Amino acid sequence: MGIGASIKPAAGGMAFLAMAMLASSAVPALAQTPPNRTDIRAYKGLLSAVIRSDLAETQRLLAGGADPNMKDDAGRTPLMIAAHRSLKEIARALVKGGADPKAKDHQRYDIITIAAVNNDLEFVRLALELGADPKAITSPYDGTALIATAHLGHFRIVADLIAAGAPLDHVNNLGMTALIEAITLGDGDHNHLTTVKLLLDAGANPNIADRTRTSPLKLAQQRGYGAMADIIKQAGGK
Repeated sequence: MGIGASIKPAAGGMAFLAMAMLASSAVPALAQTPPNRTDIRAYKGLLSAVIRSDLAETQRLLAGGADPNMKDDAGRTPLMIAAHRSLKEIARALVKGGADPKAKDHQRYDIITIAAVNNDLEFVRLALELGADPKAITSPYDGTALIATAHLGHFRIVADLIAAGAPLDHVNNLGMTALIEAITLGDGDHNHLTTVKLLLDAGANPNIADRTRTSPLKLAQQRGYGAMADIIKQAGGK
């Protein structure tokens, strides 16, 4: 998730840039923290059945009264483990058995954000079908699944989240919208360009500035992203 080499931050913007670079490296790591070997060794019951991809055992345990919303030490529920592993049939069984599709782990990530950051379009669609909330505020950055996936340029998921009603102009606690993250934390490639176009075509505000009061248009121009700057201009960016 590199920031373009042509960045020339405005005076006074270095602190923000450093924070943005931290966010660039931290968001995927936090959102994508699947169970490690130590976690897995400690799993029992339903957590163990899910991590082993054992649908029959998962169903048997749920029928026997196992808590579908139990959590491991990181706050992961069985459904979140299913999201990390893209276990769609197990996810269906868990929700049918009472799992909360809106639950969050200790880092405040939900199944939509986990799947979105993992570029797992099928699981994102399943999560929405099962009742996960595309408008939820997630992560330590008070962001959204849309911001997280726009950051990474996963434009197919961006399109689905937009269609599901994800907030276009939410500003996280780093002062960044999905549009700003697609510009500043991407590398100006086709995926991020498409992400920017999808957001603007859907009605994202092209003039919400970052904490340095730099507009999306100026941010794109600073990075030498000419095609992106043209799209922003056409959407009314200044």
